[in-house]
Amino acid sequence: MSSSNLAVLNALDNARIQLYHVTAIIIAGMGFFTDAYDLFCISTVSKLLGRLYYYDPITGNPGKLPTNVNNVVIGVALVGTLSGQLIFGWAGDKLGRKKVYGVTLIIMVICAIGSGISFGSSAKSVIGTLCFFRFWLGFGIGGDYPLSATIMSEYANKKTRGKFIAAVFAMQGVGIIFAGLVSMILSKIFLSRYHAVPFSKDPILSTQPQADFLWRIVLMLGALPAMLTFYWRMKMPETGRYTALIEGNAKKAAVDMGRVLDIDIQEESDKLSEIRASNNYKLLSWEFFDRHGYHLIGTMSTWFLLDIAFYSQNLTQKDIFPAMGLTKQAADVSALEEVYETSCAMFIVALFGTFPGYWFTVLFIETLGRFFIQVMGFIMMSGFMLLMGVFYDDLKEHKWLFALLYGLTFFFANFGPNSTTFVLPAELFPTRLRSTCHALSAAAGKAGAMIGAFVVQTYTLDGDVTKIKLALLALSFTNILGACFTFFLSETKGKSLEEISGEDGGQNRTKTAARRSASWDGQLRQVI
Repeated sequence: MSSSNLAVLNALDNARIQLYHVTAIIIAGMGFFTDAYDLFCISTVSKLLGRLYYYDPITGNPGKLPTNVNNVVIGVALVGTLSGQLIFGWAGDKLGRKKVYGVTLIIMVICAIGSGISFGSSAKSVIGTLCFFRFWLGFGIGGDYPLSATIMSEYANKKTRGKFIAAVFAMQGVGIIFAGLVSMILSKIFLSRYHAVPFSKDPILSTQPQADFLWRIVLMLGALPAMLTFYWRMKMPETGRYTALIEGNAKKAAVDMGRVLDIDIQEESDKLSEIRASNNYKLLSWEFFDRHGYHLIGTMSTWFLLDIAFYSQNLTQKDIFPAMGLTKQAADVSALEEVYETSCAMFIVALFGTFPGYWFTVLFIETLGRFFIQVMGFIMMSGFMLLMGVFYDDLKEHKWLFALLYGLTFFFANFGPNSTTFVLPAELFPTRLRSTCHALSAAAGKAGAMIGAFVVQTYTLDGDVTKIKLALLALSFTNILGACFTFFLSETKGKSLEEISGEDGGQNRTKTAARRSASWDGQLRQVI
C-alpha cells in the first residue's frame, strides 16, 4: 500500500505552482527575515554599547565590551534560539504546526521591542535587561526554524519542494542585508545631526549621547516585519499531511487542501488507517534508528559544523574589518562613525557575497541536488578560509582581494550547506517526527553557533592577527569535516516526502540498508 495513492497527498505532490505556494513562501519567509535581522543587527551596534557604557579613561582607548559581556550580549540569543527550537519543534509534532506558529511571532515582537527599551542607565541594568529580552527573542526565533521548514515542505509539490524551502530560508539573506542597511541609514542620519570629533581628538565628545537612541531603534525595528505577517499566519490552514497522517482526520485534510488547491479530493479513510498503523514508531526506538538514524546523525553533525564557521564569520566581521583595514581603527572615528563604517562593510559583504548565494541555491537545488550543493559548498568554504589563513599577512596589503575571498566564503556558505542543512531535515523524516527532527538538527547548529559566539569571538575580540589566522585555519578544518559527514545523507530531489521517509509502506530494514548503500555509491560517483 502506497501513501502516494492517498488522494490528498497525491494532490499536494503533483499540484501546479499556485498563489497559495507563493503566499506560504512570503508568510514563512518574513519570519526568517525577522529572525536574521534580529540575530545579526546586534553585531552592528555591539561596539557602540562598549563606547556608551564601558569607557574607562585610564586605558586611553575607546570603550569596549568586556570579553564576557560581549560573549553574553552576542550569544544569549543563540542560547534562546536553541531552547526555542527544541520546545517548538516538539510542540509542532504534538500540537500541530498551525497552533504554535503564531506564538513564535508574538514572542519575537514583544522581545524585539523590549530589547530596545532595556531599562536603566547603568551598564549593569541596561546590559542585563538587554540580555533578558534577547534570550526570549531567540526563543521565539528558534521556534520559527522547524515550523517554517516543516510547513513549507508539507505544502509544496515534490518537483519544486527544494526551491520553495530554500526560498523561505533565502529571506535570511534579505534580513542580514537589512540589518546592515538599517544600521547604516540610521547612523548616517544621526551623524548628519550630531557630528562629533574622532576619539583621538576628544575621548569624551567623540561619543555622542544621542547614540544611545540609535542602538535601541535598530533593535526595536526588528518587531515590524513580524507584526505585519501575524494576521496571515493565523489564516493559514493546518498542513494536509499533519491533519491526515497525525490527527487521522482524512475528511478535514481533504476539505482543507481541496479548498487551497481549488479541487475536489477524496478522503479515503480506510487507506489512511493502514498507513498510520504501519508508521507508529517513536523517536527513541530501534525502528527509527534503523530507518533514519544515519540521517539524523548527518543532519545534526553537518549543521553543527557549518554554524561554527558561518556564525563565527558573521559575528566577528566587526573585528576582522578593522584588522584588515576595511574600516578605520576605533581611535580614528567617533562612536556613530564606527557604527556607520561597520554597517557599510557588513552591508556590502551581505549584498555581494551572502545574498546571491541563497538565490543560487533556489535556482539550482532541483537540478544539482541537495547533496552536491552541500559538499561543494563545504569544500569551497574550506578552501577560501585556508587561503585567508595562510596568506593573511600578504592579503593585508591587498585588502580588496581579502574582501573578495571573504565574500566568496559567504557566497558558498549560502550556495551550499547554510541552505541545504535547512532543507534536508524538512524532507528526510516522517511526518509525525519531522518537526522534532528538524528541531534537533537546528539545535545542533545553534550549538555550533554558540561555539562561534563564545569561543571564536573571544579568540578574535582583540583583533590580534595571529589569533585571527589560527581561527580561519581551524574553521577551514571544520568545513572539511562537514563535507565528510554529508555522506550520511540521502538525495531527496524529485521524491515525495512519504517515499523519502518510508511512510509509503514500501520500506523495511533490508530495503533501508540497500537504499543507503546505493545512495552512498551514487553520491561518491556524483562528487568524483
